Amino acid sequence: MAGAVGGTGGSGWTWRPVARDPLLARAFHSCTELRGRFYLVGGLLAGGAREPSSDMVVFDPAEGQAVRVGARGGPRRSHHDAALVGGRWLCVVGGWDGSRRLATVSALDTERGVWEAWTAVPGSCPPAGLSSHTCTRLSDRELRVAGREGGTRTQRRYGSIYTLRLDPGARTYCYKEEGYHTVSRSGHCAALLQSPGPHPGHQLLLFGGCNSAEPEVAGHWSHGKIKAFSLPQGGTTCCPPFDGTACKSREQWAGVPAGASRTPASLMFCGWALCCAVWWRNSD
Repeated sequence: MAGAVGGTGGSGWTWRPVARDPLLARAFHSCTELRGRFYLVGGLLAGGAREPSSDMVVFDPAEGQAVRVGARGGPRRSHHDAALVGGRWLCVVGGWDGSRRLATVSALDTERGVWEAWTAVPGSCPPAGLSSHTCTRLSDRELRVAGREGGTRTQRRYGSIYTLRLDPGARTYCYKEEGYHTVSRSGHCAALLQSPGPHPGHQLLLFGGCNSAEPEVAGHWSHGKIKAFSLPQGGTTCCPPFDGTACKSREQWAGVPAGASRTPASLMFCGWALCCAVWWRNSD
């Protein structure tokens, strides 16, 4: 695991290792923050591996310790994505199970330490199968899914966009295909950003994952539709909210000094996955 701090005055970026543990060595996994700890799910654990793992590792940056968690019924997945719902359920969406691409949802109940296979509701219109896609959180129960779907022939034509609604009380989910397409992408990144103007809304941008060097807009929302989380010193992010402990641990491990004016950007990486990117600006 490594952290980076952006310098001021054009001094660039400085990288330093913040943790070394064999349990963090994996690829094509997911990494999700919950209450100041990072949950790493599945992935490929060795170079050339074809069978995805079903294990889960929890990394505590405050302690600098990674622990394998033996939650029952963990899904065997790689090339998936994950999102936190209700501050309790870690939902794994789609991915490769070693034989086929899936569009199902498996959820870890972090309070009980048990995995659950959620059920699609009648009328759900799921993708043919997802891998190397992105799931961007729009609200506590709604994700925007973009990227690789189905086989190679489908991928060469276009990429579909889906809204995925999750109901933790009923343990159900529902896909809705949106009425527009994007360039075919896989292994890309997605970012929910504020649009400029006196009444800023939000737009979802897709980066990489195809031959195009340009980002692509995969959704627009008017002012007030997306609730951004406000950070100290006037910063904002559209990432899911996290508590002060998580924020403090990120700053410490990324190398942000205590009492800093918070002008640099801090990033953390677990394995090959970006854990978090938080941007600050001066209060003036």
